[in-house]
Amino acid sequence: MGLELTTVGEVRVSGSFTSESVTEGHPDKIADQISDAILDACLQHDPRARVACETLVAPGNVVLAGEITTTAEIDRAAIARETIARIGYDDPELGFDAATVRVTDLIGEQSSEIAAGVARSLESRAGNIDAAGFVAGAGDQGMMFGYATDETAELLPRPIALAHELARGLADVRRSGAIAGLRPDGKTQVTVRYENGVPVELERIVISTQHDPGIDQDDLRDAVIKDVVVPLIFDELFFGSAADGLVMFNPSGSFVSGGPAADAGLTGRKIIVDTYGGMAPHGGGAFSGKDPSKVDRSGAYAARHVACNIVAAGLASRCLVQLAYAIGVAEPLSLFLSTYGTGTAPDSLLAAAVRAVFDLRAGAIRTALELDRPIYQPTAAYGHFGRPDLDLPWERTDRVGELREAAGC
Repeated sequence: MGLELTTVGEVRVSGSFTSESVTEGHPDKIADQISDAILDACLQHDPRARVACETLVAPGNVVLAGEITTTAEIDRAAIARETIARIGYDDPELGFDAATVRVTDLIGEQSSEIAAGVARSLESRAGNIDAAGFVAGAGDQGMMFGYATDETAELLPRPIALAHELARGLADVRRSGAIAGLRPDGKTQVTVRYENGVPVELERIVISTQHDPGIDQDDLRDAVIKDVVVPLIFDELFFGSAADGLVMFNPSGSFVSGGPAADAGLTGRKIIVDTYGGMAPHGGGAFSGKDPSKVDRSGAYAARHVACNIVAAGLASRCLVQLAYAIGVAEPLSLFLSTYGTGTAPDSLLAAAVRAVFDLRAGAIRTALELDRPIYQPTAAYGHFGRPDLDLPWERTDRVGELREAAGC
């Protein structure tokens, strides 16, 4: 039984919904982390760096491509190798080794036409100019979505929140040695049954984890349930099922060959893992490797910030926000807001309150959310939203009082 799709962006949650996450050793996530590590290195020395860094990982190879314009002098190949080693690919037996991987750097400079569009906004109001005299137009066109729900403390849908917890848990027991023989690649998947918008049953957990050869699958399964599943989601087992009956483990059998040795990875290929697990729409633009002039990233963060504050203010149980921008234009072209019928006031009134409280011009977002800092690499695995382990500005519920006042609630 699935979900019934109704109006634009709206989901009548009734049935089973599944979300997935992947570990930091998944090939696509290796690529994301390299791209964001390079971005952070640029921003560390040059907060106005223009970065669009794409990474491809394949057996024995890393290819860097895209455009970077910056005054920072960084060793991109060294950053790639350091990132790969930190993730855990530091042994030739894994088929992908930080010490021996070949790094090919094809990065050029940003197009002068794009640079001009960012630097000279079509909106010339003084408010677009920051203390350094920078005039900020959006770095591209596109639409972005933000979403929040009161299902979890981190204001994320429960399936993706649990999937991320399990993926992080796999990495934690690998690094600590609590479970011997684990390798960096892995995936998790969680299915939750909803009734009338409320999660009522945890139906299925799927865990696939790379491991050393010769490990008994039953023993490994038991260890993962004992040391990862039960400690992390024991409270979720109020649904009445035993953990053992919920878990499907390495369903394809053994999982020895993994990471880039088994499958190529690309920046931006896990956009649903990065956001809301499919529970909300996605505008299509990836985040990693992009500086905050790219509204694919900053606009999505701003939309999440708005949605979080709407829900935290008690103005709705769920909230979806869409923003749209045009290249070189500071103001958003549109703002769409839906509370799926859970709002304490009409959606039109809440949208007006958002416009009154939040400055959603491209440059203003960068300032309000402090986006010109090297804060991005940790977001490149386990999601960009709902991260209690990170102090991310777009997760702060710091506009609650202003929103209530503006909405008259």
